[in-house]
Amino acid sequence: MSMMQEKMYMDVDDVCEILGVSKTYAYSLMREYNKELKAKGYIVVAGKISTKFLAEKIYGMKVED
Repeated sequence: MSMMQEKMYMDVDDVCEILGVSKTYAYSLMREYNKELKAKGYIVVAGKISTKFLAEKIYGMKVED
């Protein structure tokens, strides 16, 4: 089972590892994606990102439950 299948939310270190980017860039992406989720009416937690939403953004497809 991959990390993206195990966790409901990911933190900056998880995003860095998966995307191979710096913490600064990972935080920037997380802020952008959380802003998008908030605009859709979802509750967001600063410093965390939904694993499913991140997978959708990375792979461009819906992730099934």
